[in-house]
Amino acid sequence: MKLAFSSNAYMHYSVEEAIRRVASLGYRGIELLADVPHAWPAGLLEERKQAIRDCLERHGLAISNINGFMMNAVADPRQPYWHPSWIEPDPNYRAIRREHTKRALGLAKELGAAGIQTEPGGPLAEGQSWEEAAGVFYDAFMPCVEVAEELQVDLLIEPEPGLLIERFDQYLEFTRRVDSPRVGLNFDIGHAYCVGEDPEVWIPRMASQTRHYHLEDIAPSRVHAHLIPGRGAIDFQAVLREIAASGYEGWVTVELYPYVENPDEAAAEAKAFLEAAAPVLR
Repeated sequence: MKLAFSSNAYMHYSVEEAIRRVASLGYRGIELLADVPHAWPAGLLEERKQAIRDCLERHGLAISNINGFMMNAVADPRQPYWHPSWIEPDPNYRAIRREHTKRALGLAKELGAAGIQTEPGGPLAEGQSWEEAAGVFYDAFMPCVEVAEELQVDLLIEPEPGLLIERFDQYLEFTRRVDSPRVGLNFDIGHAYCVGEDPEVWIPRMASQTRHYHLEDIAPSRVHAHLIPGRGAIDFQAVLREIAASGYEGWVTVELYPYVENPDEAAAEAKAFLEAAAPVLR
């Protein structure tokens, strides 16, 4: 397993400074935020893409994943990460998510990243059934699947508490109808814990689907609030043991976006804790 840190904790810094800081802390990879202020694809000139490549090379850092989930650039007042979602009532607003995802897939291809992760459908509207919303998601999602297959880039769905797909059975039901080798799972350890699906139980069950992991801790209450690993209730020794036992050798990315005021300290504490919990991390 290879340890990375998400740049979404470095919202107060440029992408180059985020790369420099993550590398200086000893991480091998960085999850690149396809959003402001780092790499919003719709406004990213070729010169900026090359600057990111050059900076990664200079600091010896690889991209673990492209974060295509967050859309702060749109600045929806309801919630800046989820909206516009795949299931917005307004098809024109919904299309912003679709086109952003296509651009994020293209960015991954250009920067040499294996894949991106995306939002799993937003909150259900009043009176909207799960089946109806899943159909809307499917219709918006499939053009992006075609792009992912064409570019040979993975398109990963990340189940999220409170959104359309929050549990693994829902993920499996939805992806059965998609049926693409390029669609997979971004397994967020904390999200699974929040919805009562203990990660160490589900890691082997979902191993064939999982292409990337997010790590963060969660309080014993299982309320969805990201904590530095070691500060909550998740048994990371068991989690990392199960990931290793599954044969997974890819990236595990620490995602601590609430720590924008002290990202260096959060990243350093997380790394020290996780490496002590699992010597297989490298």
